[in-house]
Amino acid sequence: MLFNEEELQRIAMAKQEWEEGLLKQQLERFGIEEPSSKTYTPLDLRDWNFLEKVGFPGQYPFTSMEYPTPLPERPQATSGVTRFIAGAYAGYGTVEDTRDLWRTQCRRGANVAFDLPTQCGYDSDDPVSLGEVGKVGIAVDTLRDFEVLYEFLDGVTTMDQSASNFTINAPCNIILAMYIAVAEKKGVDPAKLRGTPQNDILKEYVARGTYIFPPEPSMRMVRDTITYCTRNLPLLNTVSICGYHIREAGATAAQTVAFTFSDAIAYVQLGLDAGLDVDEFVRRFTFLNFSGSMDFFLEIARTRAARRIWARIMRETFKSKNPRNWVTSGLGAAVEGRYCYTTQRPLNNLARGIIMGVASALSGGRPSGGVAYDEPLGLGHSYEATQLSLDAARIMRNEAKLGDVIDPLAGSYYVESLTNQVEAEILEIMDRIEAMGGSVEAIKSGWMQREVAKSAYQFQRDVENGNRAVVGVNKYTGDNELNVTTDRLVPHPYDPGKREDAEERQLANLAKVKKERDNSRVQSTLKELHKAAGNENENLLPYLLDCVKAYATVGEMCNVLRDVFGEWEPGGVL
Repeated sequence: MLFNEEELQRIAMAKQEWEEGLLKQQLERFGIEEPSSKTYTPLDLRDWNFLEKVGFPGQYPFTSMEYPTPLPERPQATSGVTRFIAGAYAGYGTVEDTRDLWRTQCRRGANVAFDLPTQCGYDSDDPVSLGEVGKVGIAVDTLRDFEVLYEFLDGVTTMDQSASNFTINAPCNIILAMYIAVAEKKGVDPAKLRGTPQNDILKEYVARGTYIFPPEPSMRMVRDTITYCTRNLPLLNTVSICGYHIREAGATAAQTVAFTFSDAIAYVQLGLDAGLDVDEFVRRFTFLNFSGSMDFFLEIARTRAARRIWARIMRETFKSKNPRNWVTSGLGAAVEGRYCYTTQRPLNNLARGIIMGVASALSGGRPSGGVAYDEPLGLGHSYEATQLSLDAARIMRNEAKLGDVIDPLAGSYYVESLTNQVEAEILEIMDRIEAMGGSVEAIKSGWMQREVAKSAYQFQRDVENGNRAVVGVNKYTGDNELNVTTDRLVPHPYDPGKREDAEERQLANLAKVKKERDNSRVQSTLKELHKAAGNENENLLPYLLDCVKAYATVGEMCNVLRDVFGEWEPGGVL
């Protein structure tokens, strides 16, 4: 407690005197009934306890930060924009296109964006893929594509000295099998592989939509990832639990954290039900950021509340004994939401990113310049936009010294009160989901999806009727306003010509593989996969690995699983 009861009574009396005197006079002078800004005092934190609610960085309840001190500044931050962008999520066209781009960027690891057909388990030559091949990411049909992609490391480093991130969910284990197979071909022990597949299938049902199978068999495949990798790829993260996509789909701050943590609880339970000890596998769970709004203090409070909620879940609910497993690994701090960026007057997005970069620094994270301002203008970020974001972060760190203090708002009457409030809202939603039987049941009933849809509708309605101001969109849009632009100094990293003819080239590559492979071996491995899929207790990764090595396609493997599992048809969402 910050103040004893006698002091609190004195503060309460002083507050009443101020409200009835000076504040009332000012409101009458302005002709308004309520002040435009609020004031918080120790009265809003009557029972606040520093060690219980905040603690020290890197210690329970991890409110201020997951670690005792931030990582030193990364070398990329001092070596130019093309080197800085080299760790970014990227991929377009064919694997040859992306391989060549990554070579020019001197990449030492992969952070792969896949095209929609690959994400949804269709081959490039499937009729439903027409027009989408290589558009929003790279097209991957067979092991041949992964073999070509990983040529970007040749002469630079080896696969056991780099890390790979794969933003893919429903066919995740197929991509993991390709990763393993390429490593073996290069003479690398798979046990030394590092990286993070997204593999968060539950949020696909809630927000993103690239699911294939019903929830139960999909969760079985996540279980297979957890158990196989725990035993065979101990350095590889098994799931990246993503609040980001839920928020971008329209969820509120509290909904985003509640839905994400409810999903995470379901994944933890998968490992426990498979007979693993919680401290044996949870260390390989990571979180992707929660995205965010432009509500500065709310996002700071949400970040702090989320850290201590998850720490409490792991320590008290799952009885984890290792404090390192109580942290939201990889979650980071407050960030700007991409949905906050606008196509109108896009340079304003730089200011939006900087504002939330400050919020990151004030919520136990690294100062950031935000995502590149041209995010809403098309696939891939220009080097010019990335340079501005990079320099903004450098100014915050080196000139404004924003990284010098961890969680500097700790103890703030307002921020601590708001953190408590957001925490209560999150827990209330989580309790409701638990009462339904957990995330899977809440998804099957359509409840989560409906809640996100309602919040998204309300957000858009508020923008359209002006209740939510968006500068340059529904406010300050007169003829006297200027649309400021920047010059293009260097070519965009994604070659538009290559994107245009990527489908034709990928179809030729796929046809060549199908002609030259041993098709009897392909059919044999697919038959074994079909048989194993029918047995709930079988781990499918070894069977997928056999299929991949035979150059079976993503679509062929997914079609086998579709035949056994069926496809998910959502109901009761609207």
